[in-house]
Amino acid sequence: MNKVPTEPSAACQVPSNGPFSPARLSLRRVLIDTSPENVAYMHRDCEVYRAEGFKALSKVEIRSNGRSILATLNVVDDENIVACGELGLSKAAFAQMGVVHGHTATVSQAEPPESIGALHRKLDGERLKLDDFRAIVRDIAEHHYSKIELTAFVVATCRDELDREEVYFLTDAMIEVGRRLDWHEHLVVDKHCIGGIPGNRTSMLVVPIVAAHGLLCPKTSSRAITSPAGTADTMEVLANVELPVEQLEEIVRNHRGCIAWGGTANLSPSDDVLISVERPLSLDSPGQMVASILSKKIAAGSNHLVLDIPIGPTAKVRSMPDAQRLRRLFEYVAKRMSLSLDVVITDGRQPIGFGIGPVLEARDVMRVLENDPRAPVDLRQKSLRLAGRLIECDPDVRGGDGFTIARDILDSGRALAKMNDIIQAQGSKSFDHNHPELGALNFEVRAPEAGVVAGFDNLQLARIARFAGAPKVKNAGVDLMCKLGDTVEAGALLYRVHAGFAADLEFARQACSKSTGYTIGRADQVPHVFVEF
Repeated sequence: MNKVPTEPSAACQVPSNGPFSPARLSLRRVLIDTSPENVAYMHRDCEVYRAEGFKALSKVEIRSNGRSILATLNVVDDENIVACGELGLSKAAFAQMGVVHGHTATVSQAEPPESIGALHRKLDGERLKLDDFRAIVRDIAEHHYSKIELTAFVVATCRDELDREEVYFLTDAMIEVGRRLDWHEHLVVDKHCIGGIPGNRTSMLVVPIVAAHGLLCPKTSSRAITSPAGTADTMEVLANVELPVEQLEEIVRNHRGCIAWGGTANLSPSDDVLISVERPLSLDSPGQMVASILSKKIAAGSNHLVLDIPIGPTAKVRSMPDAQRLRRLFEYVAKRMSLSLDVVITDGRQPIGFGIGPVLEARDVMRVLENDPRAPVDLRQKSLRLAGRLIECDPDVRGGDGFTIARDILDSGRALAKMNDIIQAQGSKSFDHNHPELGALNFEVRAPEAGVVAGFDNLQLARIARFAGAPKVKNAGVDLMCKLGDTVEAGALLYRVHAGFAADLEFARQACSKSTGYTIGRADQVPHVFVEF
């Protein structure tokens, strides 16, 4: 019988530099993506692990080369992952240390984050102050919180809804922690949608239109949280979106606009960490939504924002009273932050455009820009209205003239030229919107009976597109053939689902078998639209 060792072998003993010097371990990059959480790996038989009394999932502090990070400790028994004299770091953690493979480091028990007391009070349902939120957000941005602690904060602020003062505190704290851009211009504009409507890629049309008019529009977007594609995911089909802040600033100054992912610019970095927790939980509470959107816009240097709140039976906001409550919350925080805000309540009864998924949505955007007869009319008209609202903040434009100016810019080809300039500046990618390369695997969904398209389940269609692989698989998604009010015959094609992998296709097929996301009925069953354009 093999005897289980109780003491580390000689190979596992780690030399120290003296009787009062901590032992040093050789750093090893472990190719595991644990973002946004820093994770460290130690062998169970490592002398340092035994001597320090570490436990799995405890927080440790790692110091090397004048830098230190906090990480969650994982204990391994496989020397192929990490040997006794090594300290493994996940990809993100290793990058933060800024050292090469084999560099030495010390590891010790970490003190709890300074803000942990405030987090516990929030878990108890207490109302927090500005300093509490600043401490929590600072610890989140500096990766002092484990995923469990992050999840606790996200759930606590969803369960016990933040009051409007707390939402302002959270927004202020998120701005304070990250970088804040200053364009040194009187008017810097942006447009944002709260999300929840598949295919709603109006930002990719608004930016080139208003930039062609001459307004400065530095559009920094997040990737999808619960949707099949965000603006950054779709723009990434056409151009690079992960831009160093210096390049982003140069592009905006030269072309009056950009469409980039905000993560690389370090704008409200705590928000990116929180989003990574909200995404798998499918959480998007009103308070966190307001803080997330406004902190990113203000940090990007915008001082005038048009905000799109879609309303519909399966949108994030289901009724006009709910939309008005959310509007007032946005307006309250924006006013406290000295941000000029124009809230627009729009039609959220159905997807915008025909495509759901990055490649399909990019196809729709480029067709609108090229004035292609196949372009979705709803995407074109909504984008023109939103662009017109932004153009009207130009003091040289009379109120009510914005839509006409936006339409002239689009029809003349100036918006397309501006978009092409931005794409080239960000780093163009090969994409043919006339013959987009869609997922090779597909199946069709057809009408079970004759009638009228009387309703859409936005959530279900988004779910089907995500099961098909979007947004990670760029050419996966749902290609719609019919919209609200269309008359269909039994067996008519409603949409086609594209996937890149057989397993994804099967997941999407199973989702469709539960619900297609379409309601076929009578014309009088089409839901009414309540908008405030």
